[in-house]
Amino acid sequence: MNYIEAELPKAGDTVCVGMSGGVDSTLTALLLKERGCHVIGVTMSMWDGSVPEGMKIEDLHASCFGPGELKNVSECTLFCTQHGIEYHVIDVKKQYREKVLEYFKDEYRNGRTPNPCIRCNQTVKFGAFLDGIREAGINFDYFCTGHYAKIVRPETGIFGTDKKPCMISGATDITKDQTYFLYRLSSETLEKVRFPLANLTKAEVFELAKKANLASAARKESQDFIGQEYFDLLFSDKKSIEGDIIDLDGHVLGRHRGIEHYTIGQRRGLGVAVNYPVYVQAIDAKKNLVVLAPNDALNSDGLIADDFVWPANIAPAEPFEALVKIRLASKPVLAKIEPYSSSGTSLTYIGTPYKITFSTPQRAVAPGQSVVIYKDGVILGGGIIKEKF
Repeated sequence: MNYIEAELPKAGDTVCVGMSGGVDSTLTALLLKERGCHVIGVTMSMWDGSVPEGMKIEDLHASCFGPGELKNVSECTLFCTQHGIEYHVIDVKKQYREKVLEYFKDEYRNGRTPNPCIRCNQTVKFGAFLDGIREAGINFDYFCTGHYAKIVRPETGIFGTDKKPCMISGATDITKDQTYFLYRLSSETLEKVRFPLANLTKAEVFELAKKANLASAARKESQDFIGQEYFDLLFSDKKSIEGDIIDLDGHVLGRHRGIEHYTIGQRRGLGVAVNYPVYVQAIDAKKNLVVLAPNDALNSDGLIADDFVWPANIAPAEPFEALVKIRLASKPVLAKIEPYSSSGTSLTYIGTPYKITFSTPQRAVAPGQSVVIYKDGVILGGGIIKEKF
């Protein structure tokens, strides 16, 4: 299928730019101003001021949630002042805690592997944040960020319909591809979203930023979600429940310190002594067990996923083949995607589940992570991994 890239904001358009103080967002704001747009810089305020007991602010690991936000706001304020750009900080602390931090805890405590960046993009960065901007009385034609992705529209209808919704495609710089994190954004939201760096490489972004004498060109790359010190703080509301670590035959190999400290595929920090390499193969939340196995036992032929997001909410009714990714760093693999009959299973699904069968077995499929479907470099949809087979 052929796709047409969505036009960028034009001179005279009012554009809100989500800013973090990094080189990508500051250059985005500058490029749009140079196009003649009325640019308004906006930053999310997510950190609630909490500092882990016994630690100083200056000792905390740089992360999205933490005091680094204060520095980000300061740098964004300076940049916007220097370039005559209106600037606002939008408070999304409550929504971030409820939609991202609580989700993060609940998923780990249920033996699943969460992806907070995907959750944040859907519910906060392109959700509560935009709502907050509008509630502040700021009207805009487009919302732009420094993500490396493209907004495209199909020339013909998708899934046998005449609908031509906005969809997400990979950026020019495939080494910086961020589409996996954005797949849950609705087509309706994408109508007003643009990514001005889509056709630039990271090297070109740094070159342009240096030529413009942007201070952000010397800044370190993006931060983690939270540092370990905040992980411990988040989970301090309940005492971890220890349990057995077993092998595939049920033999007890040791004790775990709480299932929230383990993820599928993990090898380090298991605290067991065996004479062959072992990895976390499964986490059984009901029985409070962590299951270890040799590397080969981590391969799966496919998965069942639910809670899907499809362009324009058009769900495919017939089986089809496409490439899928089961994590950001995984290589796309050809797979068959088909609606799954949930009769006869005790699991409860959100929406229509789909069965995805890989052409080649995939390692460490983790419930809670996302499976994202691509064809011709464009996202056709994606869902949350429920189980593997």
